[in-house]
Amino acid sequence: MLSLNEKNVFNNVAHSKLLHDMKKRRVFRLFLEFVKNFLKDWRITITIDDYMMMKCSVNVNISQDSLLSLILYLFYNVNLLKACDDIRLRISFTNFINDINILIYEKFMKRNYRVLSEIYDRCKQWSKMHDIKFSKTKHKLIHFTRIFKWFNMNVDVKLMKHQINSKSDIRILRVQLNFKLKWATHMHHVKAKLVIKQKII
Repeated sequence: MLSLNEKNVFNNVAHSKLLHDMKKRRVFRLFLEFVKNFLKDWRITITIDDYMMMKCSVNVNISQDSLLSLILYLFYNVNLLKACDDIRLRISFTNFINDINILIYEKFMKRNYRVLSEIYDRCKQWSKMHDIKFSKTKHKLIHFTRIFKWFNMNVDVKLMKHQINSKSDIRILRVQLNFKLKWATHMHHVKAKLVIKQKII
């Protein structure tokens, strides 16, 4: 599994591309007009103690404070999902806002490396078209197997001259995943958090 992270997702959304993608999905015209109005004329007021600044306009691509923004970003990412979720290549692709996870289920390591490189190229092509950048420092790679003695679990991947080292466990959407596909690592992580919270209380 390769895990990617998009940089500053809400600040880099191109309105024209978002509305175009929504039209392609046959979103009702009335809702499109609502979204157009939602994306423009944002104003803020800054308050410090008793001082309140006058309202001023801000240039925001998608507001992070609205639940609607999460839905809009799903439309923005839908082409990435279509490009990478390929059953023929034995790939399962999941995407939640800026977290992208590419799971390849096959026992041949060389074949997985080739497919992973191909899918990563698709991700990069999409990112160029949609003005999104991936955070290379947050790329994570892990190999899953229950019979780990049969495979080299330390195989690293080089994608577009960027070396990604494999890890024994990674965190995906607050879940700690272990290369043996067991829950011990996640439970240990949860217990450690509980101990810290008990000390605070």
